[in-house]
Amino acid sequence: MRIASSAPTRIDLAGGTIDIWPLYLFHPSAQTLNVAISLRARAVVTARRDGRVCLISRDTGQAEEAAGWASLDAGGPLRLLARLVQHFRVDGIELETRADSPLGAGIAGSSALNVAVCGALAAWTGVSIEPDALLQIAMNVEAQAIDVPTGAQDYRPAFYGGVSAVELGVDGVRRVPLPVDPAELERRLVLAYTGASRNSGINNWDVMKRHIDGDRAVFDRFERIRDVAVAMRAALECGDWPEVGRQIAAEWDNRKALAPGVSTPQIDALIAGARTAGALAAKVCGAGGGGCLFCFCEPEAAAAVRRALAGGGAQVLDFHVERDGLRVERHGPTG
Repeated sequence: MRIASSAPTRIDLAGGTIDIWPLYLFHPSAQTLNVAISLRARAVVTARRDGRVCLISRDTGQAEEAAGWASLDAGGPLRLLARLVQHFRVDGIELETRADSPLGAGIAGSSALNVAVCGALAAWTGVSIEPDALLQIAMNVEAQAIDVPTGAQDYRPAFYGGVSAVELGVDGVRRVPLPVDPAELERRLVLAYTGASRNSGINNWDVMKRHIDGDRAVFDRFERIRDVAVAMRAALECGDWPEVGRQIAAEWDNRKALAPGVSTPQIDALIAGARTAGALAAKVCGAGGGGCLFCFCEPEAAAAVRRALAGGGAQVLDFHVERDGLRVERHGPTG
C-alpha cells in the first residue's frame, strides 16, 4: 500500500502572531487573514516488509531508520516526523517528504508538511479524525518539536485551502472562507524568496513573552495589527483593492515595529525597488528576518514588480491561489 498526501502553504496577509494562545484573548475581534498557495508540502508513506520505520526528508537530505516507532529519535533532526509517527504508532513504513517551496521561506512550509503527514498517517492507520482534532494534533506536536508555542492560523490554509479569515476568541478558533475572487487576488500578488532563510532569532516567542510581561508598546502594536486585519477583511470582501493595498502597508509598518530585525537591509531594498516599479505595498511572510516577501500591486504593474525583485537578487516564485487544501490519495490494497 502507498499513501500520497499534500497540503498547500500560505501567504499571510494580516494578523500574524496574534494567533498564538493566549495573545488573541487580550484583543477582542482578533483574526488572521491568509491565502493558500500552490507551493505544496508533500508526504508519501509506503509499506516495508521488515517492520522497521524509515524517515526521509528530501529537502534537507536527512534520513533516520529505527526498529519501530518507539525507537525513533524525538529530539533529532527529523523530530517533527518522528513525533508524528510516534503519535500514530505506525511501524513497517517508509515516510518520505519534500516541499515545493524553499527552506525557511516563511510561508508555513512546516505547518503544511505537518498537516500532509498527519493526513497520510491517519489514512494509513484507517483512523477517521475530525478536522479540528487533526489540526489540534498538528499544532501540539509541532510545539513539542520546536519547544515554543505555535499559532493556530497556519494549519487552516494547509487543511482547507482558499482565502480565509481565522477568527480567534474565547470560544475557540474558527476558520471562515472569504468571498474573494481567487483569480483577482492572484493577479495582484507577486511572491519572491529573498535567498536567505528567515532568521531563527526573529522568534514569535520573544514577542509573545514581551506581551505577556506587560510591554505596553507591544500590546498597542497588536491592537493596531488587529485593527488592520479587520479593515483588510472588509476591503477584501467588497473587492476594494486599493484599500487592501493600504492595509497591507499598514500591517508591514506595525510588524516592523514589533521587534528589531523583522526587516533587513536586503528586504528594505527589495521592497523599495518593488514600490518604484509600481507595487502598492509589500511585507515579509511569517516572522521576518529573511524568507519570502510578497508585493501587492495592480495587475498591470505585476510584470514590472517581478522584474524589479529579480533584478534585486530575489527569486520570484510562480504560484496560484490554491482552492484545495489537504489531499490524500491511497494506492494499492488496503489489507
